[in-house]
Amino acid sequence: WVDTDGRIVAITIPPFEEKQQQENYHDDDRRLKHKHTTTTKPTDKDTTTKKATSKSNNDANVQHNANDEKNTIKITVLKNINNQKQPIAGLSDLKFSPGGRYIAITHSAKNKFEIISIADLGEPSIVDHIELGNVIQATPDRFNANEPTWGRTAMDLSDDSTAIKFDDTVMDGAATVLYFLSDRDVILKQVTSPWGTRAPSPYFPIKKALYALPLQIAPIVDHGNDEELQHPEDRLPTYGQYRGGGAAELFGGDIDTEDNDNADDNEDQIMPENNSTIMDQNTTAESDMPLVDLEIDFGDLGSLDEFSRRAYLIDGVPPAHYLGIICQLQDHSSLVLTEKDGDTTTVKLFRTDTYPSDTIDAVKFDTPERLDDYSISTSGHHVYLTFSGQLKVITNTLAEWTAALQDTAVSTNIVDTADLALSVQPKLEYHQMYSDAWRMLRDYFYDPDMHQINWPEVYTRYLPLVARCSKREELDEVLKLMASELSALHVFVYGGEYEEPLHGSYSKTEINAVASLGASLQRSTSDNGYIVRHIYERDPDFNMVDDVPIYSPLSHRTLVLSGQRGLKQGDVILGINGESVLSVPDVGYLLRGQAGRSVRLDVIRKNTNTDNRRKNKKQTNADNQTSHNHMQDALIVVPINKSHAANLRYSAWEYKTRAKARELAHNNGFTVGYIHLRSMSGKTAMDAFERSFFPDYDKDALIVDVRHNSGGNIDSWLLNVLQRKAWTFWQSRSTNITNGGEGWDEMFAFRGHLVVLIDEKTSSDGEGFARGVSELGLGKLVGKRTWGGGIWLASDNTLVDGGIASAPEIGTYNNKFGWGMGIEQMGVQPDVQVDNNPREAFDGKDEQLERAIDVLAEWLKREPNVLPKKPGPHPNMALKTSVEACPVF
Repeated sequence: WVDTDGRIVAITIPPFEEKQQQENYHDDDRRLKHKHTTTTKPTDKDTTTKKATSKSNNDANVQHNANDEKNTIKITVLKNINNQKQPIAGLSDLKFSPGGRYIAITHSAKNKFEIISIADLGEPSIVDHIELGNVIQATPDRFNANEPTWGRTAMDLSDDSTAIKFDDTVMDGAATVLYFLSDRDVILKQVTSPWGTRAPSPYFPIKKALYALPLQIAPIVDHGNDEELQHPEDRLPTYGQYRGGGAAELFGGDIDTEDNDNADDNEDQIMPENNSTIMDQNTTAESDMPLVDLEIDFGDLGSLDEFSRRAYLIDGVPPAHYLGIICQLQDHSSLVLTEKDGDTTTVKLFRTDTYPSDTIDAVKFDTPERLDDYSISTSGHHVYLTFSGQLKVITNTLAEWTAALQDTAVSTNIVDTADLALSVQPKLEYHQMYSDAWRMLRDYFYDPDMHQINWPEVYTRYLPLVARCSKREELDEVLKLMASELSALHVFVYGGEYEEPLHGSYSKTEINAVASLGASLQRSTSDNGYIVRHIYERDPDFNMVDDVPIYSPLSHRTLVLSGQRGLKQGDVILGINGESVLSVPDVGYLLRGQAGRSVRLDVIRKNTNTDNRRKNKKQTNADNQTSHNHMQDALIVVPINKSHAANLRYSAWEYKTRAKARELAHNNGFTVGYIHLRSMSGKTAMDAFERSFFPDYDKDALIVDVRHNSGGNIDSWLLNVLQRKAWTFWQSRSTNITNGGEGWDEMFAFRGHLVVLIDEKTSSDGEGFARGVSELGLGKLVGKRTWGGGIWLASDNTLVDGGIASAPEIGTYNNKFGWGMGIEQMGVQPDVQVDNNPREAFDGKDEQLERAIDVLAEWLKREPNVLPKKPGPHPNMALKTSVEACPVF
């Protein structure tokens, strides 16, 4: 396993064995002994045996004694560096070889690229401890490589008489090759130049190809003098070749030339590639003899080339956005992979043809069901796939996979989970979750010394409160008390299984949810209804934002599309669906469950001279109008739900603030761009920046508003864009930097002055962005001191019921501020301190924005944003002296 200190730890299971079993293992005459295989024995310094110590012991290759003398469990900590001096730290993916001698480790190199290393844990025949050998790098650090899968090739599994036979001693199930995924062939898509609006950037889609790394190579024998050629470039793989189609003879060795005329007679039948059989489901899963791994020939341990660059591309598997290798079939060399296909994940079987053919056919599990999860059993005999909550089990053979792929309805071999239930004693579960939360904070927190808090004492202090918890919400309160002892702002307690009256049913919840008309309404008995005080309006240029429609149900922009006129401030709503709005305590009673449904509103339009187009011609005007300027009308509108209403109000505030910034800048004689970022999280935050920055990159000034920003992780991308500098300018015969020409290079570099608005609700990565702007000298900060969270988190220390007491896991620092970048517990201090008066802010006044405009105006007076002067006349390339005419021939 990998612990949170980045160490990879191994033990033997079971930790102690009967002597007779060891003797049986040593008597196994099928163990591999290849005379041409290089084996590196561990040295004395490779392994050390000690008594168990604290978890802070970082010595590599330490074996600890635990428990009593009779039953000793020895723990081996693997090296934290491979033979190429690449670190093995942090989270790693581990894959044991079939016989348990080797472990493939996917980890990050120094340059952050994913690589695979292979650790030798020694002969499994020594059951009471592990003899740790070398850790060898298996892939270069120039590319990402992951999903190592131990397997064999079609050539190795083939009983075809034309196959090359180097050795017959490989046991059934032993791996001869390591498959893995890699993105070695990086192909630029779509964007091929920086020219165009929004500064197009290179786009490299996530595509990986399948590679195979042979685990053994043999020397080539010069039959003239029977000498072995030991040069690495002359040595060819003994096993693991994926060749066919007439290429086999290129690899030397003895080719069996027996008649094989009937080899293709049954090519359409589903047959295993060798005589190895899958264990009968009615028999025991244990073999009489343990599987023994093929001993890997790593070659020269100091050379990356000799071992890692044996790998070759499986060109029959086209590059795609593969997520993982599920398995290799047990009776066939075919592989099963998962692929990202748009927004869905699909399963594909890549079926290899019979050797010597190198043809590979892809068969997709074509089902509308959503793939949620998958895994393979330890023995490799069975695989499970979870589709939309249904657990499908597949025996790992070609015949079973072929049948499974035809089950597009996912209806066969489904595990019956309908009656599965789990009995839980809340008191005991609360105790467990409290202990787990305390332990994971201890193990995940970025500071091993826990900010010098006596952490065991904290556990003891709050434990008695857990016994008094009668519901999950009360446990949350205890977890908050316990976690808050760390005085770290990225500690959050949330989630988990809470009692819900409606059992989480969306439809039942929405039935009683109050819909919104997207307006501020005031009850008025004198007007017999609700007066429209304000209608929230989004930016008129955007009907959709991030594929989500934004509309105000009462707005004229919305209703004009259906031939109706929108309401205005001062108009009165009299009834909803024929019922008076004054017949209920609040208008919300009549809007319950109406989100997304058509609703009739009876209204009085005020301040209008338009005739009532809906009146009955037989009635008099006096019967339909209370006065010349008042008119009754009926509208059909579609209310919105609570979240859409909140989004509408926020969008309306953004639109109004942007317009106000432009107005104030215009009054001060300059132009300004305005960007508001609600968060720093992923696509929506990046889209918000793109929408606002590039149209205004040429303005005199720019305001980036991160007030109320909830954080995320895109600060480095924003800072990279804002650090671009203009160093050269372009002009053609007809266009230049003032009339829509190309402008300057770097493309879309902002040349003006920058102000960042911050407040007490600017948090996490919003604070990191503000600190970056200040430290890089990009602009000034205006507003209030920020929240104060400078230790980053991953939120991966979840509890058994899905809840969490999050642990800040990643410390930030530099030479100037030290730990926390001066943000943790302190917040980012603005250059100009301004607070918004709550009452004035409610009425629409934004003093922080106004002060930002004043700062920019003063700044531009001192340092005006001017374009470079033209260099003068163009070069005169005319000859400056007269010459005699050329002679005529």
